[in-house]
Amino acid sequence: MDDLGPTELRLMQGLAQQVTATRPELLNGDATVGELAWVWAKDVDALGRFWRHRLWFVDGRLAAWGWAHLPYRVPRSDGTYREAKAANLIWQAHPDRPELLAEILDWYDDAAGGVDRLLTVQSADVSAQAIVAAHGYEFDAEAGSDNGSWVQFNGRELTDLPDPVLPEGFRFLAAADVSVADAVKAHRGAWHPASLTEVAFERVRRTWPYRADLHPLIAAPDSTLAATAIIWLDESSRTAEFEPVGTHRDFRRRGLGTALQLHGMHLARAAGASRMLVACLGAPAHPAARSLYYGVGFRPFTRDLPQIKVAR
Repeated sequence: MDDLGPTELRLMQGLAQQVTATRPELLNGDATVGELAWVWAKDVDALGRFWRHRLWFVDGRLAAWGWAHLPYRVPRSDGTYREAKAANLIWQAHPDRPELLAEILDWYDDAAGGVDRLLTVQSADVSAQAIVAAHGYEFDAEAGSDNGSWVQFNGRELTDLPDPVLPEGFRFLAAADVSVADAVKAHRGAWHPASLTEVAFERVRRTWPYRADLHPLIAAPDSTLAATAIIWLDESSRTAEFEPVGTHRDFRRRGLGTALQLHGMHLARAAGASRMLVACLGAPAHPAARSLYYGVGFRPFTRDLPQIKVAR
Protein backbone atom coordinates (compact mmCIF):
# COMPACT_ATOMS: atom_id res chain seq x y z
CA MET A 1 0.00 0.00 0.00
CA ASP A 2 1.71 3.21 -1.18
CA ASP A 3 -0.97 5.94 -1.40
CA LEU A 4 -1.56 7.29 2.08
CA GLY A 5 -4.83 9.21 1.82
CA PRO A 6 -7.43 10.66 4.18
CA THR A 7 -9.14 7.30 4.78
CA GLU A 8 -5.93 5.58 5.88
CA LEU A 9 -4.89 8.62 7.89
CA ARG A 10 -8.17 8.61 9.81
CA LEU A 11 -7.70 4.93 10.69
CA MET A 12 -4.21 5.69 11.98
CA GLN A 13 -5.57 8.59 14.03
CA GLY A 14 -8.19 6.23 15.45
CA LEU A 15 -5.44 4.03 16.85
CA ALA A 16 -3.75 7.15 18.21
CA GLN A 17 -6.98 7.99 20.03
CA GLN A 18 -7.02 4.57 21.68
CA VAL A 19 -3.40 4.85 22.83
CA THR A 20 -3.93 8.42 24.05
CA ALA A 21 -6.86 7.28 26.18
CA THR A 22 -5.14 4.26 27.71
CA ARG A 23 -1.33 4.45 27.49
CA PRO A 24 -0.23 7.94 26.38
CA GLU A 25 3.37 7.19 27.37
CA LEU A 26 3.42 4.73 24.46
CA LEU A 27 2.50 7.33 21.83
CA ASN A 28 5.31 7.41 19.31
CA GLY A 29 6.83 10.48 17.71
CA ASP A 30 4.60 11.92 14.96
CA ALA A 31 1.99 9.25 15.80
CA THR A 32 -0.46 11.37 17.80
CA VAL A 33 -3.77 12.59 16.42
CA GLY A 34 -2.40 16.08 15.86
CA GLU A 35 1.06 15.15 14.60
CA LEU A 36 -0.41 12.74 12.05
CA ALA A 37 -2.77 15.40 10.75
CA TRP A 38 -0.10 18.08 10.59
CA VAL A 39 2.71 16.01 9.06
CA TRP A 40 0.48 14.38 6.45
CA ALA A 41 -1.49 17.47 5.43
CA LYS A 42 1.40 19.88 5.06
CA ASP A 43 3.75 17.44 3.30
CA VAL A 44 1.70 15.01 1.21
CA ASP A 45 1.93 17.09 -1.96
CA ALA A 46 5.70 17.54 -1.77
CA LEU A 47 6.76 14.27 -0.13
CA GLY A 48 3.93 11.79 -0.69
CA ARG A 49 5.78 10.04 -3.50
CA PHE A 50 8.55 9.16 -1.02
CA TRP A 51 6.15 7.57 1.48
CA ARG A 52 5.22 3.94 1.94
CA HIS A 53 2.74 2.61 4.48
CA ARG A 54 1.05 -0.55 5.68
CA LEU A 55 -1.81 -1.25 8.08
CA TRP A 56 -2.22 -4.38 10.25
CA PHE A 57 -5.74 -5.47 11.23
CA VAL A 58 -6.76 -7.97 13.93
CA ASP A 59 -10.38 -9.11 14.04
CA GLY A 60 -11.31 -6.33 11.64
CA ARG A 61 -9.80 -3.53 13.75
CA LEU A 62 -6.58 -1.62 13.11
CA ALA A 63 -3.94 -2.92 15.52
CA ALA A 64 -0.73 -1.42 14.10
CA TRP A 65 0.63 0.65 11.25
CA GLY A 66 3.95 1.64 9.74
CA TRP A 67 4.70 4.79 7.71
CA ALA A 68 8.12 4.78 6.03
CA HIS A 69 9.63 8.02 4.76
CA LEU A 70 12.22 7.18 2.11
CA PRO A 71 15.22 9.42 1.32
CA TYR A 72 14.32 12.58 -0.60
CA ARG A 73 15.60 15.91 -1.87
CA VAL A 74 12.98 18.49 -2.82
CA PRO A 75 13.27 22.26 -3.44
CA ARG A 76 11.82 24.95 -1.23
CA SER A 77 10.40 28.16 -2.64
CA ASP A 78 13.47 30.13 -1.45
CA GLY A 79 15.89 28.03 -3.49
CA THR A 80 17.08 25.83 -0.64
CA TYR A 81 16.33 22.11 -0.39
CA ARG A 82 14.67 19.78 2.08
CA GLU A 83 16.69 16.62 2.20
CA ALA A 84 16.88 13.28 4.02
CA LYS A 85 19.54 10.72 3.18
CA ALA A 86 18.21 7.93 5.42
CA ALA A 87 14.81 6.28 5.66
CA ASN A 88 12.69 7.06 8.70
CA LEU A 89 9.85 5.03 10.21
CA ILE A 90 6.85 6.42 12.03
CA TRP A 91 4.86 3.62 13.62
CA GLN A 92 2.32 2.64 16.25
CA ALA A 93 1.05 -0.62 17.68
CA HIS A 94 -1.89 -1.08 20.01
CA PRO A 95 -0.67 -1.59 23.60
CA ASP A 96 -2.30 -5.05 23.57
CA ARG A 97 -0.41 -6.09 20.41
CA PRO A 98 3.22 -5.03 20.96
CA GLU A 99 4.51 -8.07 19.05
CA LEU A 100 3.28 -6.54 15.78
CA LEU A 101 6.29 -4.22 15.86
CA ALA A 102 8.40 -7.17 14.67
CA GLU A 103 6.21 -7.44 11.54
CA ILE A 104 6.41 -3.67 11.02
CA LEU A 105 10.22 -3.86 11.13
CA ASP A 106 10.34 -6.72 8.60
CA TRP A 107 8.14 -4.70 6.26
CA TYR A 108 10.27 -1.57 6.85
CA ASP A 109 13.42 -3.47 5.84
CA ASP A 110 11.80 -4.36 2.53
CA ALA A 111 10.33 -0.89 1.96
CA ALA A 112 13.54 1.00 2.75
CA GLY A 113 15.91 -1.15 0.72
CA GLY A 114 19.64 -0.55 0.95
CA VAL A 115 19.77 2.68 2.95
CA ASP A 116 20.29 3.48 6.62
CA ARG A 117 17.06 3.06 8.60
CA LEU A 118 15.95 5.32 11.44
CA LEU A 119 13.10 5.09 13.91
CA THR A 120 12.29 5.99 17.49
CA VAL A 121 10.88 4.08 20.43
CA GLN A 122 9.65 5.57 23.67
CA SER A 123 11.62 5.46 26.90
CA ALA A 124 8.52 3.95 28.56
CA ASP A 125 8.17 1.19 25.93
CA VAL A 126 10.43 -1.58 27.21
CA SER A 127 8.88 -4.15 24.88
CA ALA A 128 9.61 -2.06 21.78
CA GLN A 129 13.18 -1.47 22.91
CA ALA A 130 13.78 -5.23 23.06
CA ILE A 131 12.13 -5.87 19.69
CA VAL A 132 14.14 -3.24 17.79
CA ALA A 133 17.37 -4.49 19.37
CA ALA A 134 16.56 -8.02 18.20
CA HIS A 135 16.10 -6.64 14.68
CA GLY A 136 19.56 -5.09 14.55
CA TYR A 137 18.85 -1.55 15.68
CA GLU A 138 21.17 0.34 17.99
CA PHE A 139 20.72 3.53 19.98
CA ASP A 140 21.62 6.45 17.71
CA ALA A 141 24.29 8.10 19.84
CA GLU A 142 24.41 11.25 17.71
CA ALA A 143 20.67 11.91 17.51
CA GLY A 144 20.21 10.87 21.14
CA SER A 145 23.07 12.94 22.56
CA ASP A 146 22.94 16.05 24.73
CA ASN A 147 23.17 18.03 21.49
CA GLY A 148 20.89 15.73 19.49
CA SER A 149 17.50 16.00 17.85
CA TRP A 150 15.54 13.71 20.18
CA VAL A 151 12.10 14.79 21.31
CA GLN A 152 10.35 14.63 24.66
CA PHE A 153 6.59 14.55 25.17
CA ASN A 154 5.07 16.85 27.78
CA GLY A 155 1.66 16.97 29.41
CA ARG A 156 -0.36 19.29 31.58
CA GLU A 157 -3.76 19.00 33.20
CA LEU A 158 -5.97 21.94 32.23
CA THR A 159 -6.49 23.13 35.79
CA ASP A 160 -5.12 26.21 37.55
CA LEU A 161 -4.63 28.09 34.30
CA PRO A 162 -3.35 31.65 34.71
CA ASP A 163 -4.84 34.29 32.46
CA PRO A 164 -2.65 35.28 29.51
CA VAL A 165 -1.08 38.74 29.50
CA LEU A 166 -0.15 40.47 26.25
CA PRO A 167 2.09 43.52 25.78
CA GLU A 168 0.21 46.75 25.13
CA GLY A 169 -1.27 46.93 21.66
CA PHE A 170 -1.05 43.19 20.92
CA ARG A 171 -4.25 41.18 20.52
CA PHE A 172 -5.42 37.59 20.08
CA LEU A 173 -7.00 36.44 16.83
CA ALA A 174 -8.21 33.12 15.43
CA ALA A 175 -7.47 31.69 12.00
CA ALA A 176 -11.00 32.51 10.90
CA ASP A 177 -10.10 36.19 11.33
CA VAL A 178 -7.25 36.13 8.78
CA SER A 179 -6.72 35.03 5.21
CA VAL A 180 -5.05 31.76 4.24
CA ALA A 181 -2.14 33.78 2.87
CA ASP A 182 -1.68 35.63 6.17
CA ALA A 183 -1.89 32.41 8.22
CA VAL A 184 0.83 30.89 6.05
CA LYS A 185 2.91 34.07 6.34
CA ALA A 186 2.62 33.83 10.14
CA HIS A 187 3.93 30.26 10.03
CA ARG A 188 6.82 31.22 7.76
CA GLY A 189 7.71 34.12 10.04
CA ALA A 190 8.03 31.74 12.98
CA TRP A 191 9.92 28.94 11.18
CA HIS A 192 12.52 29.87 8.60
CA PRO A 193 13.06 28.35 6.17
CA ALA A 194 9.56 26.88 6.07
CA SER A 195 7.96 24.75 3.39
CA LEU A 196 4.28 25.43 4.18
CA THR A 197 2.39 26.70 1.14
CA GLU A 198 -1.12 28.07 0.82
CA VAL A 199 -2.18 24.88 -0.97
CA ALA A 200 -0.73 22.78 1.85
CA PHE A 201 -2.42 24.90 4.49
CA GLU A 202 -5.76 24.52 2.70
CA ARG A 203 -5.24 20.76 3.06
CA VAL A 204 -4.42 21.21 6.77
CA ARG A 205 -7.73 23.04 7.18
CA ARG A 206 -9.60 20.12 5.59
CA THR A 207 -7.89 17.50 7.75
CA TRP A 208 -9.63 16.17 10.86
CA PRO A 209 -9.64 17.43 13.60
CA TYR A 210 -8.49 20.92 12.50
CA ARG A 211 -10.68 23.75 13.79
CA ALA A 212 -10.14 27.40 12.90
CA ASP A 213 -11.35 28.45 16.36
CA LEU A 214 -8.53 26.35 17.86
CA HIS A 215 -5.88 28.01 15.70
CA PRO A 216 -4.98 31.09 17.76
CA LEU A 217 -2.64 33.87 16.63
CA ILE A 218 -1.29 37.08 18.09
CA ALA A 219 -1.32 40.32 16.10
CA ALA A 220 1.19 43.09 16.83
CA PRO A 221 0.15 46.76 16.99
CA ASP A 222 1.12 47.14 13.32
CA SER A 223 -1.08 44.08 12.49
CA THR A 224 1.91 41.78 11.83
CA LEU A 225 0.99 38.25 12.90
CA ALA A 226 3.60 37.77 15.60
CA ALA A 227 2.79 34.27 16.93
CA THR A 228 0.77 31.26 15.86
CA ALA A 229 -0.28 27.85 17.16
CA ILE A 230 -2.60 25.05 16.12
CA ILE A 231 -4.52 23.02 18.72
CA TRP A 232 -5.73 19.54 17.78
CA LEU A 233 -8.61 18.35 19.96
CA ASP A 234 -9.42 14.67 20.48
CA GLU A 235 -12.86 14.82 22.02
CA SER A 236 -12.95 11.09 22.80
CA SER A 237 -10.03 11.29 25.25
CA ARG A 238 -10.58 14.97 26.14
CA THR A 239 -6.97 15.58 25.12
CA ALA A 240 -5.66 18.50 23.08
CA GLU A 241 -2.23 18.94 21.51
CA PHE A 242 -0.23 21.95 20.41
CA GLU A 243 1.43 21.41 17.00
CA PRO A 244 3.00 23.70 15.92
CA VAL A 245 3.70 26.66 18.22
CA GLY A 246 5.93 29.51 17.07
CA THR A 247 6.74 33.21 17.43
CA HIS A 248 7.93 35.45 14.61
CA ARG A 249 11.68 35.91 14.84
CA ASP A 250 11.25 39.72 15.15
CA PHE A 251 8.93 39.43 18.17
CA ARG A 252 10.67 36.94 20.44
CA ARG A 253 11.50 37.46 24.12
CA ARG A 254 8.39 39.56 24.72
CA GLY A 255 6.30 36.90 26.44
CA LEU A 256 4.17 36.16 23.38
CA GLY A 257 4.85 32.41 23.44
CA THR A 258 3.72 32.19 27.05
CA ALA A 259 0.62 34.26 26.41
CA LEU A 260 -0.29 32.25 23.30
CA GLN A 261 -0.01 28.93 25.11
CA LEU A 262 -2.08 30.08 28.07
CA HIS A 263 -4.70 31.50 25.72
CA GLY A 264 -4.65 28.28 23.71
CA MET A 265 -5.10 26.15 26.82
CA HIS A 266 -8.10 28.24 27.86
CA LEU A 267 -9.57 27.67 24.39
CA ALA A 268 -8.90 23.93 24.60
CA ARG A 269 -10.51 23.66 28.03
CA ALA A 270 -13.57 25.59 26.84
CA ALA A 271 -13.81 23.15 23.91
CA GLY A 272 -13.92 20.17 26.29
CA ALA A 273 -10.29 19.14 26.82
CA SER A 274 -9.01 18.23 30.27
CA ARG A 275 -5.37 17.59 29.32
CA MET A 276 -2.87 19.28 27.01
CA LEU A 277 0.09 17.68 25.24
CA VAL A 278 3.08 19.17 23.44
CA ALA A 279 6.33 17.74 22.06
CA CYS A 280 9.65 19.57 21.98
CA LEU A 281 13.37 19.00 21.60
CA GLY A 282 14.60 17.46 24.82
CA ALA A 283 18.38 17.68 24.57
CA PRO A 284 20.09 19.99 27.10
CA ALA A 285 21.67 21.95 24.23
CA HIS A 286 18.20 23.00 23.02
CA PRO A 287 16.53 24.53 26.09
CA ALA A 288 14.41 27.32 24.57
CA ALA A 289 11.14 25.52 23.80
CA ARG A 290 11.45 23.20 26.79
CA SER A 291 11.86 26.15 29.16
CA LEU A 292 8.89 27.90 27.57
CA TYR A 293 6.65 24.87 28.08
CA TYR A 294 7.87 24.27 31.61
CA GLY A 295 7.07 27.91 32.36
CA VAL A 296 3.36 27.32 31.70
CA GLY A 297 3.16 24.09 33.66
CA PHE A 298 4.05 21.30 31.22
CA ARG A 299 6.14 18.38 32.48
CA PRO A 300 7.73 15.50 30.52
CA PHE A 301 6.31 12.00 30.72
CA THR A 302 8.25 10.16 27.99
CA ARG A 303 11.01 10.76 25.45
CA ASP A 304 12.27 9.40 22.17
CA LEU A 305 15.09 6.88 22.09
CA PRO A 306 16.40 7.32 18.52
CA GLN A 307 17.44 4.08 16.83
CA ILE A 308 19.55 3.41 13.73
CA LYS A 309 20.20 0.35 11.58
CA VAL A 310 23.11 0.99 9.25
CA ALA A 311 22.83 -0.43 5.75
CA ARG A 312 25.25 -3.29 5.07
